[in-house]
Amino acid sequence: MSSSVPSSGARRVIFVLLPAVNLLDLGGPAQVFDVARRFGAEYHLMFCAATPQILSVQGLPLGPLAPFPVPGPEDLVIIPGPRLSEPVPGQPWIDPATAAWLRAAYAAGARLASVCTGLAALGEAGLLDGRRCTTHWGSVAAMQARYPKALLQDAVLYTHDGPITTSAGIASGIDMALSLLEREHGPRLTAQVARYLVIYLRRDGVQTQASVHLAYRSHLHPGVHRVQDQLSQHVAEKARLDRLAALANMSPRGLTRAFKQHTGLTPLAYQQELRLELAAQLMADPHLTLEAIAGTCGFDDARHFRRLWHARHGLPPSTARSTAP
Repeated sequence: MSSSVPSSGARRVIFVLLPAVNLLDLGGPAQVFDVARRFGAEYHLMFCAATPQILSVQGLPLGPLAPFPVPGPEDLVIIPGPRLSEPVPGQPWIDPATAAWLRAAYAAGARLASVCTGLAALGEAGLLDGRRCTTHWGSVAAMQARYPKALLQDAVLYTHDGPITTSAGIASGIDMALSLLEREHGPRLTAQVARYLVIYLRRDGVQTQASVHLAYRSHLHPGVHRVQDQLSQHVAEKARLDRLAALANMSPRGLTRAFKQHTGLTPLAYQQELRLELAAQLMADPHLTLEAIAGTCGFDDARHFRRLWHARHGLPPSTARSTAP
């Protein structure tokens, strides 16, 4: 069930399949990374297990499955959640060979991510001590009892702690996969993938929604999405309302009304937010003057940029720059 031979430089996404795996735990994240490939991200999906074939908890046979490869530092390892039996004290909850391979992947520098009860595989591998993590709400108590040194978080969608990411139950694996994708490829591609999958972007309740590219995407209006895509891809260009309206197959007045209804902003205000976010990224470069940043982002001049920045952040951009870590 592995995909075609990876292209040079493609990152391996290795799905570790356990007996009685839940299909949505597997299919959701796999779909995210597969769609990401449509938009240019270089991923090679692999589906591996300790045995050539397993049976999902829903009764679907899965195989032939690849054996575990030699892990590397660029690998992303995802463990979809299985249906677990009641733990027996002193007895392994997960196949010891799988746990040993996960330890080797961790030691090699791979990023490991679990969905739902896939957390048990990380626990059996000894990778949860002192680490913030989460799982399905119905399994929190059992996991905490089994792995008392783990810092179990309840009521969150997913957590990142160093090279290990964990998510709550079932559909939250999609949220986790989108978060991992955003870390590697940024919010624009992530928004494209989420839109293609027709899902809402959610955060974990601990981290804030930092990017304007994602913050205003929790709607399903296709015309507004097209305008958002256009503005995101041409941040510095002057946007004429009549052309944006034509792109959305709407009148200028209709677009403004729909855009405000679905995002809370006018198209102009949305573009200004995009420009301010780009400016914040450029300000990390000490070689760029504020005048150069203003021009690159499409502001009329540095005074215009300073005024909008101050209105948005409550302090001048020069002050924000001097106090940045």
